[in-house]
Amino acid sequence: MDTDRTTKVEFAVQMTCESCADKVRAALQGKPEVKSVSVDVGKEEVLVESSLTSAEVQALIENTGRRAVLKGLGGSQPGDLGSAVAMLAGAGNIQGVVRFLQLSEEACLIDGTIDGLDPGPHGLHVHTLGDLTQDCLSCGEHYNPFGRQHGGPGDAERHVGDLGNITAGPDGRASFRLEDRQLKVWDVIGRSLVVDAGEDDLGRGGHPLSKTTGNSGERLVCGIIARSAGLFQNPKQICACDGVTLWEERDRPIAGKGRSKASADVPAANL
Repeated sequence: MDTDRTTKVEFAVQMTCESCADKVRAALQGKPEVKSVSVDVGKEEVLVESSLTSAEVQALIENTGRRAVLKGLGGSQPGDLGSAVAMLAGAGNIQGVVRFLQLSEEACLIDGTIDGLDPGPHGLHVHTLGDLTQDCLSCGEHYNPFGRQHGGPGDAERHVGDLGNITAGPDGRASFRLEDRQLKVWDVIGRSLVVDAGEDDLGRGGHPLSKTTGNSGERLVCGIIARSAGLFQNPKQICACDGVTLWEERDRPIAGKGRSKASADVPAANL
């Protein structure tokens, strides 16, 4: 379900002087959803506590003309219990990033932005398998360790992986922050996250598939859920395996052609 609970997001931001920091502070502190901003020019780090999605915070920072890379996500109170991330890719230009943060034993925050979708609602589910050998078709069924019927995120009778719907605007972007009371980060790492073509009827549609999939159509985009860094757990500035810097990595594939620093296909970042 939608949430306005605040979280802290740590960014590496290209800054060289105090005036850079002032511009970043001004861009963030004027937003009512932003509770606090901490800027360290020497470390090129910005820590923001807000109820905005991480992508919205990043856009505010980058609107000042400075590049920003998310390094860690954490709760507003000490003691969150783990985090994970799914990098989503699918047909056409659909792509996105969804992050999971276990705020407590009872609450998991899901923060995501997905681009390239048709406007309107789309079902969002965790699936049992982290298998992309046949794209999204090999991800298995909805994650359902208790053998229940399909339902909505607020229902007691539901699959653990039933996260309801996200809604894409006219520009094809779905940006969302959800809080779920059944999902646990430690249970879904290594599984997959899938976005469907249509709206999930939350088990209430009367269709033969309503109680199994929500009749939400074909699987559009998916990604494996992997462990990610919490706050101040990611000191990375350069990848030891291929020499790609933190800033260059944003413009390169995660692996394969175009990843290597020596590749002529992808120009180096303009630092």
